[in-house]
Amino acid sequence: MGTDGAGHVARSTIRPYSETLNVTRGGAPMRTFLHTADGVAIDSVYEPGGVVYDSGKVVYERVDEGARNGSGNAISGVSQGLVFVIAHGFAGDADRPHVRRVARVFARYGAVVTFSFRGHGRSGGRSTVGDREVLDLAAAVAWARELGHTRVVTVGFSMGGSVVLRHAALDASGVEAVVSVSAPARWFYRGTAPMRRLHWLVTRPSGRLVGRYGLRTRIHHRQWDPVPLSPVEAVPRIAPTPLLVVHGDQDAYFPLDHPRMLADAAGEHGELWVEHGMGHAENAAPEPLLRRIGDWAVARAG
Repeated sequence: MGTDGAGHVARSTIRPYSETLNVTRGGAPMRTFLHTADGVAIDSVYEPGGVVYDSGKVVYERVDEGARNGSGNAISGVSQGLVFVIAHGFAGDADRPHVRRVARVFARYGAVVTFSFRGHGRSGGRSTVGDREVLDLAAAVAWARELGHTRVVTVGFSMGGSVVLRHAALDASGVEAVVSVSAPARWFYRGTAPMRRLHWLVTRPSGRLVGRYGLRTRIHHRQWDPVPLSPVEAVPRIAPTPLLVVHGDQDAYFPLDHPRMLADAAGEHGELWVEHGMGHAENAAPEPLLRRIGDWAVARAG
């Protein structure tokens, strides 16, 4: 439960997405609205580690000594106390197929929390395109802690990648590791055609209408005031928390100077993976890469 921003208790009347069973605390997924510090209701989903659902059927199930797949073969690497909190990109939400795919892979390594940023999906509020979204992530991380997880890894994509960096910079003790995929290094970048279109979408009334009805994303009309800490300014404040920066060399939104700036700012506590042939964010992240990220998270925080 959470509140709807007007002080009323918000109960989720949403049915679980097709990959989950009934929402209970008995080892099955849970879905609820979380309440952010500024009163926004955030649609959030918890899935226990080592259990992976596909079309309502258990595909991977954790057992005492680890996890086994449907054929009874053991899967290594599941960490009982580890939870991945996934921050999606702009115009995504917790029910999008690419977000569910990411969650299924990481559930082989630990528990998973997915949520929809404000203005996205069934969450309340309006998107501030990376500013107030840090409060949404903070609520999801706090929920993971309340559920008993002692080790939290935040994994963000694109806009979500910038949010996980700022969140860790504001509270470096709040997470055990951070993964930022396809994130910008600096604000107001317009050097590529996709980013020029995104700026039109965010800054123009006609663009916000397209966002609302075409992308199911409600965008706030106010400009940032003050301008939040940029990702590259946030990165040095994350140390000594382990940081992984991942970027595709075919990213159409942000060229390679962005991840390189982030890696340079991170210094010795950060790692940079430049992925050959990869495009932008969740849709472009292949399963082998996600598994490598899962292995890295277990090694650093598990």
